[in-house]
Amino acid sequence: MPVALAELGLEFETVHIDLTVPRTKEYLAVNPRGLVPALSYNGEILTESGVISQFLVDAHPSHLEKTSREEGGALQRARYNFFIDTYISKINPHYFASMRGVTAEDREKAGAELVDIVLKEIEPLLQNAGPFFGGSERLTFVEVQTAGFVLRLLTFPKYEDILPKSILAGLEQKTPAFWKWANAISKEKSVTYVWNEKEIAEATLAKIQKTRAA
Repeated sequence: MPVALAELGLEFETVHIDLTVPRTKEYLAVNPRGLVPALSYNGEILTESGVISQFLVDAHPSHLEKTSREEGGALQRARYNFFIDTYISKINPHYFASMRGVTAEDREKAGAELVDIVLKEIEPLLQNAGPFFGGSERLTFVEVQTAGFVLRLLTFPKYEDILPKSILAGLEQKTPAFWKWANAISKEKSVTYVWNEKEIAEATLAKIQKTRAA
């Protein structure tokens, strides 16, 4: 969602929610389900990052994605959605498995499987990236929906207690198209302006340590 807001040039106010404590009465009054993020748009409350991003892109046509009525728009949207679904359904399960491994050996094995699935499922879809999806020179809706995952995949191996460093070496060696695409994403200001690496890494490590100890 933050990437969509930045790319669309929309003005917005951010209210940070402490995820380590129960939701406040004030936030539950805005969003009774307590989900994060939430967007108040002209008095309407929207939740779920992917849903919000799709709404923003549909409500404010831009370079991110064609409308379905534009020439080639329906096909482009189908291709975008296929890539997004593939990344979330095929890559993320291995990403989370790489973090949840109780031992370093478990995490290394899961990390190797992660690299292999990127090679199989994602690398072929990025052969014409230029540097962004579909040969685009600017971010697309694909990057809007996957940038957060990509940043974490590139960043967390720096902290070996989260992900094994071997993941980065494997991706660079085996998946050159993915590696180029991912690094291009990581250099975009609209992607990194809300990215606090140290804070996010520390919070993630604390969470997964509890999971491993359970």
